[in-house]
Amino acid sequence: MPIKHSAVQAFLLRAAFASLGLWLATGLLNGLSFSNPQTLIVAALLLGVMNAVVRPLVIALTLPITVLTMGLFLLVVNAAMMGLVASLLDGFHIRSFGTAIAASLIVSLCTAIASALVGGIKIQIIRQQK
Repeated sequence: MPIKHSAVQAFLLRAAFASLGLWLATGLLNGLSFSNPQTLIVAALLLGVMNAVVRPLVIALTLPITVLTMGLFLLVVNAAMMGLVASLLDGFHIRSFGTAIAASLIVSLCTAIASALVGGIKIQIIRQQK
């Protein structure tokens, strides 16, 4: 059963699980590295921001190819978000596109677990009657 959290708490919990996923991916994949633990945490936070802001725009722009590939192109989008974070952050290195895809799968699995724990964030619009 999902626990109620504020939006900030939910974001931080997902970022913590993304950090765990990045840490696991670093241990499992040879082509992924972080210079220090702080870089790993900043990368997880930045990945969360990219997934909240940039990823929906990229998905909207690539919707036709995503439909044609029956959703498999989303793996490319996720890997691109991971690569974008690596390009913006010194100390975070991804050797190849295949490594980025594998890392995004590991991080996605960890954040899916977090989403199951946190539950969906619902935004409610309240309209006043005159």
